[in-house]
Amino acid sequence: MRQCHNGRIALVAGFAVAMLSFGCKEEGARPSSPVQKAPPAVTVSQPVQREITEWDEYSGRFDAAESVEVRARVSGHLTEVRFKDGQVVKRGDILFVLDERPFQRALEQARAELFAAATKVENANLDIVRGKPLVERKIISDKEFDDRMSIVRNAEAAVKVAEAKVKSAELDLSFTTIAAPIAGRIGRTLVTAGNWVSAGGMVEATLLTTIVSQDPIYVYFDISENNYIKYKRQSNRISGSPATDFGARVEVGLPDESRYPHEARLDFLDNHLGHDTGTLTARAVVANPSGLLSPGLFARVRVTGSAPYTALLVSDEAIGTDQTGKFVYVVGENGSVIRRDIVLGPVQDGVRAVREGLAADDWVIVRGMQRVAPGDRATPRREQEAVPQPANAGR
Repeated sequence: MRQCHNGRIALVAGFAVAMLSFGCKEEGARPSSPVQKAPPAVTVSQPVQREITEWDEYSGRFDAAESVEVRARVSGHLTEVRFKDGQVVKRGDILFVLDERPFQRALEQARAELFAAATKVENANLDIVRGKPLVERKIISDKEFDDRMSIVRNAEAAVKVAEAKVKSAELDLSFTTIAAPIAGRIGRTLVTAGNWVSAGGMVEATLLTTIVSQDPIYVYFDISENNYIKYKRQSNRISGSPATDFGARVEVGLPDESRYPHEARLDFLDNHLGHDTGTLTARAVVANPSGLLSPGLFARVRVTGSAPYTALLVSDEAIGTDQTGKFVYVVGENGSVIRRDIVLGPVQDGVRAVREGLAADDWVIVRGMQRVAPGDRATPRREQEAVPQPANAGR
């Protein structure tokens, strides 16, 4: 028992000596000085100043300026089709021919009736010539002479009726040849040669084909109620508001076009806003000499939404977003990072306009903003903002 107790005392004493020795070593060691890190490097540039015009964009549809349903005006058998489906036709080109023989016979009959009526007039006039000396000598009565005058008038009326029948027969005969009433692209043939074609009203008459004009072409789009009010207020402040004046410039693009290469002009505004949609229908005229634009195609349309003004432009990568809104980081003269809350404008040639919150001489962090936070210091590397040149006419 005594040996065990002595062993424990020795173990405790050895542990105490080891701890004292460790403490002396720590006391004698010199503390190492912390390494000073350089502020993170960021790329900064000043916003570009440029005169811009804001645009309002809409979705639209192309429609033909002229559209015709070709129908027969007389009934008969169709004998010829003189066009190919889908071809471009000129006004007056012959499209269909009906069998003209029945109408030719009707014209001949009408001319014969006219000849007979004219003959009766000649004979009646001869009776008048012969009757004048007879009535003067009291050989015939005045009543008999008046009857001869009545026969002349009736015969002359019959001539007019016969003349009208001739003109009607000539008109029907001309209707057997169906020509294109407008220039444009024709549709497919709905009735082939050999079929009976009926005339009549829009419901009864046989539809033969359709024609739509190609150049120029219309594009229809709907202006929102808010934008319409904005345009009207602009017109009160600025003489000749570009968004509401007839002849104002409109730009159009197809779905596969990144810009708006087709220039148009506004030529129609509806006279009221739709009760259900709250929009106003507008129409612009687009030149289409190549025939690229076709009725029914989807269109991207934009019209000027503001007067020209000088704006500050920055790239989208310099703009941050959080729950409070949009912001940029600006590096001050002493390298401190400052947050600026901003109000954005439209995109112009791939860069963003800033309406509020930024000055022209601010150095905005365009790359590396994820490395810093407001209040930090940064090492700025200044460069000029690479902003694309504006496209010609905004297209």
